[in-house]
Amino acid sequence: MSKVNLELNNLDEVFPNEFSEEQKAKAKTLFLKKLSEEAHKFYGGKIQTAPKAGVFGFNWFNIWYTPGVSKISTTIRDDNERSYDLSNRGNLVAVVSDSTRVLGDGDVTPPGGLGVMEGKAFLMKYLGGVDAVPLCIDSRNDQGEKVAETIIEFVKRCQHSFGAINLEDISQPKCYKVLDTLREECIIPVWHDDAQGTACVTLAGLTNALKLADKDLSEAKIVYFGAGASNTTIARIIIAAGGNPENMVMFDSSGSLDCNRKDLEENSDFYRKWELCQKTNPDKIQDFDEAMKGADVLIALSKPGPDTIKPESISRMADKSIVFTCANPVPEIYPYAAKEAGAFITATGRGDFPNQVNNSLGFPGILKGALMVRASKVTDNMAIAAAESLANFAEKRGINPENIVPTMDEAGVFPFEAADVAMQAIEDGVARRKMTYEEAYNKAEEDIKYARSMSQALIDDGFINRPPEDMMNAALEFAIKELE
Repeated sequence: MSKVNLELNNLDEVFPNEFSEEQKAKAKTLFLKKLSEEAHKFYGGKIQTAPKAGVFGFNWFNIWYTPGVSKISTTIRDDNERSYDLSNRGNLVAVVSDSTRVLGDGDVTPPGGLGVMEGKAFLMKYLGGVDAVPLCIDSRNDQGEKVAETIIEFVKRCQHSFGAINLEDISQPKCYKVLDTLREECIIPVWHDDAQGTACVTLAGLTNALKLADKDLSEAKIVYFGAGASNTTIARIIIAAGGNPENMVMFDSSGSLDCNRKDLEENSDFYRKWELCQKTNPDKIQDFDEAMKGADVLIALSKPGPDTIKPESISRMADKSIVFTCANPVPEIYPYAAKEAGAFITATGRGDFPNQVNNSLGFPGILKGALMVRASKVTDNMAIAAAESLANFAEKRGINPENIVPTMDEAGVFPFEAADVAMQAIEDGVARRKMTYEEAYNKAEEDIKYARSMSQALIDDGFINRPPEDMMNAALEFAIKELE
């Protein structure tokens, strides 16, 4: 058995040759989960706080704290906007979740979401040069019910400490009300990354996939499997970007969405799904396999697989079909199986397969752009601008069916994305601060380089220890034994 290297870039080579493609895919999932558990225990989590100002002598405590800091308090009191200049607020995001819809694991209790929310903060800093704090909260009211109003109240009260709010892993239907209410009632951007972030990166991937397939978005027949916050927002953003809703069919656990779905019409909590019922599926197609006949695109964000979507369904699609199966941690059908069934381009939410359509490409640059111009909200136009930025970046450096979007290790994409979003915020009239494209790009690039350099310096100076080799190889042995 080969050993895993520290960069984890040889995972396709370390499993036994006799393993099938499906066994290797399952083994990778088992390995990554086991190593994640051990690595989190080794480090005690992924983030920490560190000062950004120096202590050059004892009296500097009197500047950073009392009595000198009194001047900061009174200055901000007289002009709250100065909080962006005199504190870290302008580069600080709260990652807020009630942990009721975490990945494919559902409700994991409030503290159960900390791993994901810390991960969000980790990526935000490393990829976008943005500081972030995970806030996992209990959304129950006095009667013990998990309700939108509790989250709304919490965010509205804490917004004055942050430059933006990133909502995460909030179950439907309350996620719709939480986002739509806070977008209008908060003075800072409120962004639901599961919904808006996933939609942004999906649109970017779809844009380039359609180019490679020589198909047009306005004419593409699209089937959506799953109708949660992610897929309903994906559909809404694709429509806003030029997709034809009459060429779309969406399925939830009760069947297809159409104007006869009285259960959704009568339940006001699912108003976003009802909007799609009125716009899509004019022929009222009820059967998934029927909808897949001649479909150009499948976008699935539903129940983790690998057998949620059958190869037979993929084989019904049009020539040069595009299959995005993005359930986590296991896609609805593995890419190799979808390709064997006839798919031209496949994508998942995972980085260990080609074409990772994951919101990690979106939120660091999008929130950085919004923060730099002190935007009051993230508009749909800003999300679409980010998608176009990602697609253009990838196209300029070259795309192919195995490489339709940038990857997280392409550091250069995030300053471009941030600058494009900042310019769109100014154009949409939601920016409180003006800057040129060059200024925005340079600021984002500088902050991202600073974050990455600081991280590397902590490793080089021994403040972040390298994980022991036996930890990684023990996780590999565990994965292989589970499948033997």
